[in-house]
Amino acid sequence: MTAIEARGIHFSYGSRKALADVAFTVERGAMHGFLGPNGSGKSTLFKILATILPLQQGEVRLLDLDLRTQVAAVRQRIGVVFQSPALDQKLTVRQNLVYGGHLYGLRGRELRTRIDSLLAQTGITDRQRDRVGDLSGGLKRRVELCKGLLPSPDVILLDEPTTGLDPGARKDLWQFLRSQEELTVLVSTHLIDEAELLDQITILDLGAVVAAGLPRELRESLGGEVLQIDCDEPSPLGKEIQERFGTEPLVLDRSLRLQAKDAHRLVGDLVDAFGDRIRRVSLSHPSLEDVYIQKTGHRFWKDGAG
Repeated sequence: MTAIEARGIHFSYGSRKALADVAFTVERGAMHGFLGPNGSGKSTLFKILATILPLQQGEVRLLDLDLRTQVAAVRQRIGVVFQSPALDQKLTVRQNLVYGGHLYGLRGRELRTRIDSLLAQTGITDRQRDRVGDLSGGLKRRVELCKGLLPSPDVILLDEPTTGLDPGARKDLWQFLRSQEELTVLVSTHLIDEAELLDQITILDLGAVVAAGLPRELRESLGGEVLQIDCDEPSPLGKEIQERFGTEPLVLDRSLRLQAKDAHRLVGDLVDAFGDRIRRVSLSHPSLEDVYIQKTGHRFWKDGAG
């Protein structure tokens, strides 16, 4: 069954277009990611789905509700965890959750039972009386997640959920989300290795969808191997490689990138022919970054980007 169906989303901030004809489908119970570098439009899309920004153009149905005309009903079915902390650092873990529950209209035994259950599921029952300001980043993120899940949403939106977390805390977070079998999870992320953990991804660049599907299938769609050649003069060397071997490499900054079924067979010949002009040659299987490069013609992160 479908949790979200989106078609033709456009959004502009004045004259600047942030989203252009974005479309995607999310199945119920899936973990779906929106992957892209800064400026790709994923934050704007996240805010639209979270009902923070209006739907200017297009159609979105979330759990068969119209995001444009049934905003209040949509808000009753979703939970949101923002990238920026939304916890009171001076209150305890439990106090944060109690006040958060009140905002959702929860009171009394129902709220106490819900808080106890979420604290147990996230493994922080023994920290419920600690001030949030005294917790580690990973534990704070668990409290944020508890807060987002308080209303028992059918869909939860997580904006850059593992920012600032160490590898152990990241692993704990994904294990917890995987344990919520009926929960549909939407994640916005700029971390390629994180996107590999999701069921489906939509890759964005400059406000447009450039690829979508299962991470494994997207990687396999490239086929073969990826050969990267680091050099000082990539454009002239690229032309010579094309003339000699009949394959045109892509120029990326100070490197060349070749994609071929048997790219490894070229390594020896390349070194023999141009060894004095090559600084390094690396061979790898296609990654999601390679998918992005193939679709956009440039790296996920430009030189000097954070």
